[in-house]
Amino acid sequence: MATETEWMRLTAEELRARAAAGALVIVPVASLEQHGPHLATGVDIVLGTGVAQATAARIAAAGAPVVVTPCVWTGLAEHHMEFGGTVTLDYAAMAAVLGGIVRSAARHGFKRVMLLNGHGGNAEAVIQAASELTIALGIKVAAGTYWHIVPEVIAPILDRQPGLMHACEAETSLMLALRPDSVRLDRLPEAHGPMSTRVEGQPAGLALRRSFRAISETGVIGDARTASAEKGEKLLAAISGRLAELLLNPTLWA
Repeated sequence: MATETEWMRLTAEELRARAAAGALVIVPVASLEQHGPHLATGVDIVLGTGVAQATAARIAAAGAPVVVTPCVWTGLAEHHMEFGGTVTLDYAAMAAVLGGIVRSAARHGFKRVMLLNGHGGNAEAVIQAASELTIALGIKVAAGTYWHIVPEVIAPILDRQPGLMHACEAETSLMLALRPDSVRLDRLPEAHGPMSTRVEGQPAGLALRRSFRAISETGVIGDARTASAEKGEKLLAAISGRLAELLLNPTLWA
């Protein structure tokens, strides 16, 4: 029988044992928001959870203890609000939620936590929260957005994009692999937009938040028209494999 990694499927006693064994806690962090004309609003929840669970399965297969909490399903999505279908928090509320989860884990004896983000608007927030919690709790709290951590395994699988964007070739392929019932295939011909959220002349290191309505008529960044379930399976395997390799590195947690 495969080792169970889902926190909510383990008993309190079993979780105490995982903590005593030095288990890593992975907290998937996502958002509930518009994803163009062809994808349901739960994309980041599905993909964040899927990547976290696939990564945990690989860590467990390597013989290391690990648990995955239920997904934090809402985050910072103000830039999608004009399209409708979106739920957003402010940073104070999000930081409080993340803090409550990590503090609970720490009180139960867990010493290592990974805030594994699956929504671009949360990228800076999870890093800031992890830094504050590491100092406050005296445990190791890491954070990162999965496509920012392992871009090198994503790009070779895609045909029309250099990396994962929004409601794009990558996200749509992953959804076709994980939740095909949430993809409106008849709307795929419309599922394309600009290849960047930055305006001409704006370098990657210069941040200026804009509404996605002002950037993309469809709400898509990238081009989903060549998405496929096969690509999605390859992406999930590549992303989870590389993430597991990184998180298994003992030097990271030293």
